[in-house]
Amino acid sequence: MSFFTRALAASALLVACFLSVTVHAGGIVLGGTRIIYPAGQKEASISVRNTSSASRFMVQSWAENQHGNKTSDFIVTPPLYVSNPGSENTLRLMYAGPTLPTDRESLYYLTSKAIPAVDKAEISGKNVLMLSASTRIKLFVRPSGLKPSPAEAPSQLKVSRSGAQLVIRNPTPYYITITQIKAGNKAVKKTVMTPPFGTASLTLPSGGAGTLSFRTINDFGGITDEQIRHF
Repeated sequence: MSFFTRALAASALLVACFLSVTVHAGGIVLGGTRIIYPAGQKEASISVRNTSSASRFMVQSWAENQHGNKTSDFIVTPPLYVSNPGSENTLRLMYAGPTLPTDRESLYYLTSKAIPAVDKAEISGKNVLMLSASTRIKLFVRPSGLKPSPAEAPSQLKVSRSGAQLVIRNPTPYYITITQIKAGNKAVKKTVMTPPFGTASLTLPSGGAGTLSFRTINDFGGITDEQIRHF
């Protein structure tokens, strides 16, 4: 067998294994792309569904801070459980950390890792590669009484130019995720999240005109109507 033939066979085997694992690992689906946790509320919850008709998974979940590090500020229950084919479970999150700012949102993340369950008897004596898949969503702690409303906040975003950079200023108390960004008719291949009372910068693409169009992601994970700013 030539080197090319051996390499092709090995590549085909690798792709087949990857596809198989990807289908199985993709069987666990969270019931949203973000969680809004009202400050002072006892708990928040989100559903976790196993969309596979045949595969079982070990599901492990935990909270991370805004820097992506595991944190004990949130208690996630159950932290580890077995998800059977076609089943749906509920994760409950309870805040147990220090006092947070009351004039703005605070950012955390929820991560759930799905590990395909296997029958030990079936894999006994075999070399098996086990791969897990993780899903990570935003978790916003939102104090009560913030102004303006979350739906009105994107309309207050301001855009200015500084050399080859576009600066987006967020004067509201919310984290705002901006997507489908275009400078003129040039797509900006980036989704950015502007922090409360903060800014985010984008590199202006060559030939980008003096307008910026964008959409934002709302509390339900939906895409909002397009907005346009001149700079």
